Amino acid sequence: MMIDSHLHLIYRDRLAYPWLADAPPLNADFTHDAYAREARRLGISGALHMEVDVAEQHMGQETALIDELAGDDDSLLVGMIAACRPESAAFPAYLETAKANTLVRGFRRVLHVMPDDLSEGALFRENIRRLSGSGLTFDLCVLPHQIEKAIALADLAPEVSFVLDHCGVPDIKGGGFDVWKSPVAEIGRRENVTVKLSGLPAYGAQDWTLENLKPYFAHVVESFGFERMVWGSDWPVCTLGGGLSTWVAATHALFSGVSPENKACVLSKNAGKLWNLDG
Repeated sequence: MMIDSHLHLIYRDRLAYPWLADAPPLNADFTHDAYAREARRLGISGALHMEVDVAEQHMGQETALIDELAGDDDSLLVGMIAACRPESAAFPAYLETAKANTLVRGFRRVLHVMPDDLSEGALFRENIRRLSGSGLTFDLCVLPHQIEKAIALADLAPEVSFVLDHCGVPDIKGGGFDVWKSPVAEIGRRENVTVKLSGLPAYGAQDWTLENLKPYFAHVVESFGFERMVWGSDWPVCTLGGGLSTWVAATHALFSGVSPENKACVLSKNAGKLWNLDG
């Protein structure tokens, strides 16, 4: 069975998603029911919802929506990574509210579409350190040239567990292995950082093959090991590269020759431990 650590749900009648106007293939409703129908056929037994960069005024409403969906008897949702604004003076109060919600397992502030220096602000960094001892993780969604900024955050808050989304967002289509390789190896030396095996299909060319993904998979294994790796679908973004079933099939193919124990760690056990999904 698999735990999906990176599921996006889009309900345009409930929330505002400003970025969708620039992403026509994703400018549609992607519901829990549509996801669950396919996910159950693939052996996905639980999923963490990843915030979808909703309009800032709707961040609380997104949390409420996921709470509502998780309450359904047939829901696959076992937790959520909530949106946040660490650069805001309101973050401490926001954090306390989140701590009271047992579904919230961590936070993400999308950084790859923001100015590079956002995470260097004193208030941003002070608020990230507030996560120490909370048990809440912080997802890092950064481009390869921004990984050094992510490393700085991991070093400033060694007691916080960070998750590097989408293997560090390599430009597979553009042949960006060399500019991505060293930063990923460097952040992999931080024991408080876990890598998320996700996003790769969307970064490949339209006709990507398993051979295109293998070098990237091998490098994240070399940099993090199987003990600090979790799996995510990045649905519905993965539909840009073939869809959920294609990515799950490719994942199993990438793990050909990997021990059942290590495969189980990446596909479910590590996520259960990192986000305390059994507690």
